[in-house]
Amino acid sequence: MADDILIRQIAGIVTSGTPIVLAALGETLAERAGVINLGVDGTLLLSAVSAFITALAVQKGLSGHMDAGLVTLIAALAGSLVAMLVGVIESLVVTISSIELKQSQVAIGFVLTLLGRDLAIFLGTPYRSQGGIPVLFLPIPLLKDIPLLGPILFQHDLFTYLSLITLIVMWFWIFRTKPGLTLRSVGERPATAFARGANVNRIRYIYTAIGGALIGLGGAAYTLSVNSTWDENAVGGNGWIALAIVIFGGWQPLRVVIGVYLVAALRVLVTSVQSSFDPALVGLMNAAPWLLMIITLFLVSGSYLERLLKILPRSVHPALRALLRSKPPAALGTPFEQG
Repeated sequence: MADDILIRQIAGIVTSGTPIVLAALGETLAERAGVINLGVDGTLLLSAVSAFITALAVQKGLSGHMDAGLVTLIAALAGSLVAMLVGVIESLVVTISSIELKQSQVAIGFVLTLLGRDLAIFLGTPYRSQGGIPVLFLPIPLLKDIPLLGPILFQHDLFTYLSLITLIVMWFWIFRTKPGLTLRSVGERPATAFARGANVNRIRYIYTAIGGALIGLGGAAYTLSVNSTWDENAVGGNGWIALAIVIFGGWQPLRVVIGVYLVAALRVLVTSVQSSFDPALVGLMNAAPWLLMIITLFLVSGSYLERLLKILPRSVHPALRALLRSKPPAALGTPFEQG
């Protein structure tokens, strides 16, 4: 019985972490190409409400004309596509402002976050806490019956599967393919990549747009899967966590996803024990993910890591260095003049 409860909790962590996994992987891809997109939080909010409104409209228009399950699937796909389009548009604003207009990526990202948040709240006010479309759970035959792994990985909805597939594909693409090597070169040494024939700015456009689409898909996962309704308070702030986790993960997809699930686990823990503690203490516990990110950001900086290592046994130094090593792409946030 206890084992079943633990398995369900782990499966819940995987599900609840899905939107941030997609957003963090999208930002990782953009930053690997040398572009900082600080508009993640605003994009998550705007894409989430856009997906919700679109899905409800499609469901209303098709209901009664075809099978209810098919209507739900079409509505979810339509909402997801609109959310991804929102993410692509936002990312293109960042890249155009940086590459063509020579403006600060950081400043543009902050402005887009505020714009996306306010626009999402304005559009979503009539839909706040309104019921959405049913969540499409798609257990995978045979795999869902594997002991332990089946319930944790193969009894989820489409968004969760997409997040896991994205992790695998992105890791393989970045570290095991020639285009992935070019991507890393563009983020580290764009002049060298250009000298070898790479169109640096075009590559940045492409990968930042793909990253924006993933962020938008993460927003759709909130309102069409995890929450199944529109509530800006349940979405807002998670974009900043995604940005911090990209640093925590050292711009490596696998470490980024592990960081997301760690934060999701902390949230599940707080939810499970909140009835047993004073509300003030629960409020402090809700801040645990943020505190974890702040502590991690200190630790991944070279000086603080070296100070920590001085007071720890030498035997743990290699493992700790591997865990906390976090070196950003050398050309991150730096415009490149081709030719």
